Amino acid sequence: MQQAPPDITRTRSLITDYDVYLFRQGSHSRLYDRLGSHPAVADGRRGTFFAVWAPNAAEVSVIGDFNGWEAGRNPLSARSDDSGIWEGFLPDIGQGALYKYHIRSRYNDYSVEKGDPFARFWEIPPKTASIVWDLAYTWRDRAWMRGREEENSPDAPISVYEMHAGSWRKVPEEGNRSLSYREAADELAEYLVDAGFTHVEFLPIMEHPFYASWGYQTLGYFAPTSRYGTPQDFMHLIDCLHQRGVGVILDWVPSHFPADGYGLSYFDGTYLYEHALPGQRYHPEWKSYVFNLARNEVRSFLLSSAIFWLERYHADGLRVDAVSSMLYLDYARSAGEWTPNVYGGRENLEAIGFLRKVNETVHANFPDVLVIAEEATSWPGVTAPTATGGLGFDLKWNMGWMHDTLDYFVLDPVFRKYRPDLFTFSIWYAFNERYVLPLSHDEVVHEKSSLIGKMPGDEWRKRANLRLLYGYMFTHPGKKLLFMGGEFGQWSEWSHDAGLEWHLLQYPSHQGILRWTGDLNRLYRRAPALHERDADPEGFEWVDFSDVEKSIVSYLRRGRSADDVVLVVCNCTPVPRYNYRVGVPFGGFWEEVLNSDAVDYGGSGVGNLGGVEAEQVPVHGRPWSLPLTLPPLGVVIFAPEGA
Repeated sequence: MQQAPPDITRTRSLITDYDVYLFRQGSHSRLYDRLGSHPAVADGRRGTFFAVWAPNAAEVSVIGDFNGWEAGRNPLSARSDDSGIWEGFLPDIGQGALYKYHIRSRYNDYSVEKGDPFARFWEIPPKTASIVWDLAYTWRDRAWMRGREEENSPDAPISVYEMHAGSWRKVPEEGNRSLSYREAADELAEYLVDAGFTHVEFLPIMEHPFYASWGYQTLGYFAPTSRYGTPQDFMHLIDCLHQRGVGVILDWVPSHFPADGYGLSYFDGTYLYEHALPGQRYHPEWKSYVFNLARNEVRSFLLSSAIFWLERYHADGLRVDAVSSMLYLDYARSAGEWTPNVYGGRENLEAIGFLRKVNETVHANFPDVLVIAEEATSWPGVTAPTATGGLGFDLKWNMGWMHDTLDYFVLDPVFRKYRPDLFTFSIWYAFNERYVLPLSHDEVVHEKSSLIGKMPGDEWRKRANLRLLYGYMFTHPGKKLLFMGGEFGQWSEWSHDAGLEWHLLQYPSHQGILRWTGDLNRLYRRAPALHERDADPEGFEWVDFSDVEKSIVSYLRRGRSADDVVLVVCNCTPVPRYNYRVGVPFGGFWEEVLNSDAVDYGGSGVGNLGGVEAEQVPVHGRPWSLPLTLPPLGVVIFAPEGA
């Protein structure tokens, strides 16, 4: 909906004393309505209100295409409240104007041109100007927004399609360009619905100077990248996904930022957004600057960024990148390269407090969204409430499961009997947190190969192993995440410069992998036993994990109702097994609801002809059992008939 620009006739400022108080307290969550550039009306004249935080500046002026980029022609005034905020109203400047701030520091004769930290839109990189932009948009996703609490609830089936917007599809006949937000909208929504995913997660969509960083070197914390269109174009994409029942999760990077000169680094001639101490300022792994989370104004900046995407773009969740790097002062640092906290420990107390504040603020304002941690250590209570000492996240990526599982599946089946722990160990900690099981972009880059490329054996066995892997993931406790291309068995590892290998879908074998992924998604969504009790030990029960020699593992998943039971049997060798008995809790006919070796999925067709009648033959400590046929490198999933 189009909105009239704010009238600032009386105050000539959008910023109140209370805003300044919250900003300096580190608890302002909507600074994007106050700082930055805002089309406005003053004394009956249209223009733009500008405000920027530069406490160590001697002079600040707005430069742009409207004044020949000449410093000093349009100066801002420092507020008298010692907030460090410079502000001013510039008439006759409006939508689409290019601008930067020219800052002359009080120190070192330092002068610099900076982009706006709160810009809503930027020039397409490598250009670096900010753009005055109104975010007015008429949303059509009311039905989704009203019902998303159920879609994001702890006992809901959540299956996430992780993707990079720039390389999902390319247009080869037009120089291999990326699809725009609007071009992708209907096509992506239809694809995700057909494949059965509940959510899509975009690698950081926030503006970033270096395309090959995939967005993880963020500078525009309030702007979607202009590479694929305008802010409204990105809103349209989210709107389309919501109208088709697909949730949207955005990667968000509050841990570090790049040192590009027009960005946040050394903003006003001082280390303003980054740490002043060298041992805390520079991130040795990513060659970037670390936010100074001890500074309240920086906390307000990042807190506002989190809320911005949820409020203005209707995002349904944030996946917080690199949480481990925030929690530990010695992360990626050797002895002598870091400073202990006030208690002499390695814990980053400011970051811990900040993460708790983010989660408390998000959940107070948007109780129906998800905040997900990428946290790779054994830090306790990542998903525990902040009131009990936890960090307050809704979900945490289960990196231990990911590494162990992939280490198991890359083994030749001959050797799997020597490492059954890689397959089974994750259950012993599966309920310590509320987990997402990720097979993410990190596992298919940097010469790690694609998922199918990691699998051992010839092409048939690689595909069978991949289907087995997905069957295990979708029946293991935890929400699901799969990076794009994995759903149809892309052979090449992911490249941000190339589109996915869509041509593979002309082959039945790859059509079969996509069909298998879709059927797993649909079973996962309709079977309460596979999602209702993801964080409850009562939702999982081993049948047998002792048949190490044959590398066969079986388990039950249980929903809240006694009738909601699913039996899963994994045969991790290429040898089919006949009349293999597996204990079950009760008699009757058990329907074979999915079989990864079905011909439709590219398998050999070994199976149980639709199901098996339980026999009163005690096995595995249970009074009933099923005499099963187990396909090679296959997973079979059973449920009581009628369940």
